[in-house]
Amino acid sequence: MVDLNELLNKKIILASKSPRRLQLIKQMGFSVEIRNSDVEEDYPENIQYDKIAEYLALKKANAFNGSLKQNQILIAADTMVFVDKKSIGKPKYKEEAISFLQNLSNKEHKVITGCCLKTTDKTSSFSVCTKVFFRKLTHQEIEFYIDKYHPYDKAGAYGIQEWIGSIGIEKIEGCFYNVMGLPTTKLFNEIKKIIRN
Repeated sequence: MVDLNELLNKKIILASKSPRRLQLIKQMGFSVEIRNSDVEEDYPENIQYDKIAEYLALKKANAFNGSLKQNQILIAADTMVFVDKKSIGKPKYKEEAISFLQNLSNKEHKVITGCCLKTTDKTSSFSVCTKVFFRKLTHQEIEFYIDKYHPYDKAGAYGIQEWIGSIGIEKIEGCFYNVMGLPTTKLFNEIKKIIRN
């Protein structure tokens, strides 16, 4: 059994620029320091689609080898959106964002977040999949959302916690916070494991 106070006294190093991940780690009760590394987000062509996010999280975490101190836990993550096993990334411009949301409209997609935890002497990685079902979105709704929320930093061109999620998502199967960028329940348990083992 891990003492909660001991657990929450661990210093989390978050290897991510995502404001949503920062918010979620703080919401979990941890103190956080942001550290960025510019890692090429490429991966082998023959890798299974549902393993890509975990592969990238591990790659991001390995950039910090040798730089961690005792009592620090590094968390690196990558979130990807898939429709029919094809990745939908972050849109670069409005027309692309419209196209992405039209592709998600009236169907199911998968959001997979890969996470890697690293201490001075241990590494652990995992991934979590959430299924998301959008109702049929109108062109006006899609344009309104993009113009107001500018979702250019989000995989799939949407944030589940924003307007489009409130009015467009009929149901999800799995962890809500995973779609925001971190599967918080699984992550909390994995942090407990890595300090216990």
